[in-house]
Amino acid sequence: MILFFDIDGTLIDEKSHAMPESASKAIEAARRNGHICAVNTGRTGKLVKPDRKRLAGFDAFIMGCGTMITLYGKVLYHRTFSEREARDIIEALDRFGIDAVLEGYENNFCDRPDRIRTETFRKFISRFADAGYGSFEDAAGHFDKFYAYADSADAVGAFAEEFGDRLDFVDRKKGFFEIMPKGCSKAIAMKRLAEELDIPMEQTAALGDSSNDIPMLQCAGIGIAMGNATADVKEAADYITDPLGDDGVRNALKRLGVI
Repeated sequence: MILFFDIDGTLIDEKSHAMPESASKAIEAARRNGHICAVNTGRTGKLVKPDRKRLAGFDAFIMGCGTMITLYGKVLYHRTFSEREARDIIEALDRFGIDAVLEGYENNFCDRPDRIRTETFRKFISRFADAGYGSFEDAAGHFDKFYAYADSADAVGAFAEEFGDRLDFVDRKKGFFEIMPKGCSKAIAMKRLAEELDIPMEQTAALGDSSNDIPMLQCAGIGIAMGNATADVKEAADYITDPLGDDGVRNALKRLGVI
């Protein structure tokens, strides 16, 4: 089987930033038994890098909600916004009054502090301040997706109407949206990887906990929600395992019969 795992809230605790030992040992056991283990995350490469050591046991990485796929260290797919696309997006974000962080493999980019419009977004980006940000002026041609916030639904609606044929949107609730190039998602990337490995989708399983994991769970042969998942994710899953901190990954892999 190919086993797909989200990172935050599925493999790594969002508060302690640790991976339970039971999860890492279960993944090692699954790989010894001949199964392919793949990370499938909304994080782009910049935010995956700090956890590379603890994720070293994985065979494949799907990053940026499907904008990049690597297998055994080789890049299979990478979709980056062109300079023209990037400039159109940045101009429209400003025009519609939407705050955003632009996320790439090598760097993330944020607007100047005096141009950030909302305190909500200011608090959000402060969580990742240690990773550092490039400037919007340097972002064109160097980001794969973006994470946006607006306290006006009308602003997001107008932006989505203008870019609906070029972008895919995931509603992360409370005014936040994860936005990718059209045709990029965790689910589409799963199919690309499965095709590369010549493994049917019926022989896949996925574990996740948040709204951007729903397409992944629905696409997999078996979709598993973590016990700490949001209600919409649990509703989309085939079954619910225990929370991450209660050996949820290990128990899910046992139930699948891969360990």
